[in-house]
Amino acid sequence: MATPFLSLIVPAYNEGSRLPTALQQIDDYVKSQTFSSEVLVIENGSLDNTFSIAADFAKTHKRFSVRRTSERGKGLAVRQGMLAAAGEFRMMLDADLSMPVDQINRFLPPVQKDKDIVIASREAPGAVRYNEPGYRHMGGRVINTMIRVMALPGLQDTQCGFKCFRAEVAEDLFSQQTIMGWAFDVEILYIARLRGYSIEELPIPWYFSEQSHLRPVYDAFHIFFDLLRIRANAARGLYGHKA
Repeated sequence: MATPFLSLIVPAYNEGSRLPTALQQIDDYVKSQTFSSEVLVIENGSLDNTFSIAADFAKTHKRFSVRRTSERGKGLAVRQGMLAAAGEFRMMLDADLSMPVDQINRFLPPVQKDKDIVIASREAPGAVRYNEPGYRHMGGRVINTMIRVMALPGLQDTQCGFKCFRAEVAEDLFSQQTIMGWAFDVEILYIARLRGYSIEELPIPWYFSEQSHLRPVYDAFHIFFDLLRIRANAARGLYGHKA
């Protein structure tokens, strides 16, 4: 089978209520493109009907496949998808589709040229947030300030769930991943910088979802300790060199 141009990876934990709409929107998008594509839904440890919804959809939509793991962790799901994907470009999408799917082409050639990684940003100049409560925005900025100070200076928004990687970059970075929770993408971008990969921050329109799984105080606490782990891993040389 020919290598698809684009792989879309959708981590899905307790997404039974949102997944049918999201999968249909993704299917409408991929069918409208001239390039080949695949969609991998990675279900991990859901307590609802997420897996059965995704599996039933995949039965009648040939571009879609579903993988499942009993272990939880968004980072684990994304890692599994990135390493199982076959596309020349591999992009993670949050199941809430808080960024409209019609923005995906902005992450890909020919719009993006010679970029190793393109990440969506809700803070870069030109980005627009819709319907987000003030407390939620403030909590996110506190988390991102902590990330900039401790790990990734210069990047305004590392936690938006839409990121695109060239295939060889994805395979290199995700094979080195050690953190499987919320801070996994901080670790991936940290390793990317250590290895000299280019990172483009792309402003997007972003729509707040009241069903967000993010818990600002709880997750900030865990991200802080994950940042310490990342720095310790780097000091020990755990991340090695570019493959």
